[in-house]
Amino acid sequence: MMPKMLLRKAIYREMAGTAVLLLTAVFPLLAQSNGSAPETKTRKTKIILDTDIGDDVDDAFALGLALQSPEMEIAGVTTAWGDTALRARMVRRMLLETGRVGVPVAEGIVTKSKTPFSQAKWAQGGPGGPSMNAVDFLLEKVRTFPGEITLVAIGPLTNVGAAIERDAATFRKLKRVVLMGGSVRRKYGDLGYAPDRGPEPEYNIASDIAAAQKLFQSGVPIFMMPLDSTQLKLDEVKREVLFSRGTPLTDMFTLLYHQSGRPTPTLFDAMAVAYVVKPELCPVQKMRIEVDKDGFTREVSGEPNVSVCLDSDSELFFRFALPRWMQTSPKN
Repeated sequence: MMPKMLLRKAIYREMAGTAVLLLTAVFPLLAQSNGSAPETKTRKTKIILDTDIGDDVDDAFALGLALQSPEMEIAGVTTAWGDTALRARMVRRMLLETGRVGVPVAEGIVTKSKTPFSQAKWAQGGPGGPSMNAVDFLLEKVRTFPGEITLVAIGPLTNVGAAIERDAATFRKLKRVVLMGGSVRRKYGDLGYAPDRGPEPEYNIASDIAAAQKLFQSGVPIFMMPLDSTQLKLDEVKREVLFSRGTPLTDMFTLLYHQSGRPTPTLFDAMAVAYVVKPELCPVQKMRIEVDKDGFTREVSGEPNVSVCLDSDSELFFRFALPRWMQTSPKN
């Protein structure tokens, strides 16, 4: 027979175990009855980045910002304009050196480009990979995830126009297009410190006007970051802070900056990526925009087809972007 003292301890242990089980079961119910739900993970935004990376350095900064934003799931990167195979090698090298080799890369339609591929030397050191067609890849992803994909278009719109031409119904199943392109009231060099000098044809739109016209007539929700709000200058002070960080990403930025040959780069494309994560950085208003035969993005009367950001605060943008670029490793 068990001594009384040991018997009491056994009974207490059994009672304590039962109490723990009851509390474990009851606490979640109490929390729900008080109006709070169990914790759930925030759903990530699926994006495809369509980029002419390798000419101006802003595309590299845009891709870097996407890689460092845990709110995003990069479903793929498609390369646009000019030597799209070499651009794909550059993307793969960035992915390799930041530990993100699982992101698919698809090569877009090859075109003639008058813009120098300023970062070609660095891109040539990138690995090859499976040959995937960008238009096929984009449409297949949209079919797989209807209503979920955000297309972030930061280059000439040749791949986009071809996707619409091939299967407009599938293209309309995109959640939205976030576009760096166009010029509504400000042209290149208008930084908001003086009266606006009016619009001019912007590079991404003017490079393939027909494709841009197809996009603006597609019926897909478009969020447009034009020259008016994207002339974000990476000045000497910010470069010193960023380039001295010494991470794989910031070291890449340093090398690509020097190859690009521009003393003070303008990070147009990075705003389109930032908008996906933090839309208050570039508040939008609904407008009717038409692309004319010369590549102007004209504001006209009629039913709105675009949400346009006409102004942004450069300092707020860099306070958002710089800490992300300087993270030791992505938190995805």
